Amino acid sequence: MPPGLKAGASSGSSGDATGVAALYEENAVLAYPPGGRTVGREAIRELWATVLAGGPRFEPEQPLPTLVSGDIALTSTPPKDGAGARAQVVRRQPDGSWLRLIDQPEFAPPAR
Repeated sequence: MPPGLKAGASSGSSGDATGVAALYEENAVLAYPPGGRTVGREAIRELWATVLAGGPRFEPEQPLPTLVSGDIALTSTPPKDGAGARAQVVRRQPDGSWLRLIDQPEFAPPAR
């Protein structure tokens, strides 16, 4: 997994919405709440502030192998909460860090 992405669970567990939002590019797209989209770092920060006000705890999840092509990477994890899967498209920044460009934190397999 690209460095810097693991900070999400620790920032979320500590209630730091600004820290979580800092993991996203300025114009990132977050597919949350379910069925919706939150666009832009400030809107993502506001969303996380609301979510984190309830005091949720986040457990680190073991990532699947990251796929990297140049400055773009696809990361994913099978979630511990049974939400189906999590996937993020991240982009390497000029300083070498990675920020989320597209984040799909929850999706379930299609109904059969």
